[in-house]
Amino acid sequence: MKYIQEHNLVEGCVFCEAQSHEDGPDNLIVFRGRRAYVILNRYPYTSGHLMIVPYKHLPSLENLDKKTRDEMMDLVVEGIRVLREMYAPQAFNIGVNIGEAAGAGVAEHVHMHIVPRWTGDTSFITTLGETRVLPESLEDTYDRVSSGWRQG
Repeated sequence: MKYIQEHNLVEGCVFCEAQSHEDGPDNLIVFRGRRAYVILNRYPYTSGHLMIVPYKHLPSLENLDKKTRDEMMDLVVEGIRVLREMYAPQAFNIGVNIGEAAGAGVAEHVHMHIVPRWTGDTSFITTLGETRVLPESLEDTYDRVSSGWRQG
């Protein structure tokens, strides 16, 4: 409920804002690399939905230097490892939405999604009710994923 009441209070870029705060359940950053970080999605499709975000505020992958793109891919691979260990998903969706027309919710700051998937993880509630049902809170997901990252 707190998120619903306060989600419009952040001005500017949500990713730049998140990276300026101490890591924890409030900003949802589970790992920081040299050029990019890993954050939980506040609007997850499933529990464990991660995003890989470069520190630089740029709109597309081709705007990033090769070292940043390489680190982002390494973080995707590590994210898959952590999610397999913590959630045992059957599959993954991994992708990037570049531009608003492609579905990017934050089009001005490119980021990659890692969505763990299970057979039947979407149901009529998602399709007809346009509602997502998650089995755990973001705080619990944060604890599980950050713990898995530290164990790696």
